Amino acid sequence: MLGKRSEDYLEAIYSLSRKKGYAKVMELAESLGVKPASVSEMLDKLSKEGYVIYKKRMHVTLTDKGVEAARKVREKRDILIKFLTAIGVPEEIAESDACALEHVLHPQTLRQLRNFVRFIESSPAVNPRWLEHFREFCRTGKHPCLKQQR
Repeated sequence: MLGKRSEDYLEAIYSLSRKKGYAKVMELAESLGVKPASVSEMLDKLSKEGYVIYKKRMHVTLTDKGVEAARKVREKRDILIKFLTAIGVPEEIAESDACALEHVLHPQTLRQLRNFVRFIESSPAVNPRWLEHFREFCRTGKHPCLKQQR
């Protein structure tokens, strides 16, 4: 099973290589905020595990196994971003939180979040009434369906 760091690397390689089919060590180092030596070390590990094709001082590409793993990580992140923005979290914060959460969620939790996001996206109204009620509750602290009690 891949760890958080490995998943982050695979996702970064996936993102950087989408345009030209490969990524460079310096690009990865800059993207991940680490030193090139750390990138080389991780690429050696990922190469031995069959996720990337890498030779020192060359570029890196994902194997089919690496692409599949990277897509799964990206899918988790996208689901989390959609869920968090749906409940009113600003996108920048949602992206940061999704990056942290994607590594620790139980598969069952992720499945339910995916179902919830699909439910929201397939709702016939652009702004479902219950979602607008939730947003009002967030603004006011009061449920709009309950009468004010004195």
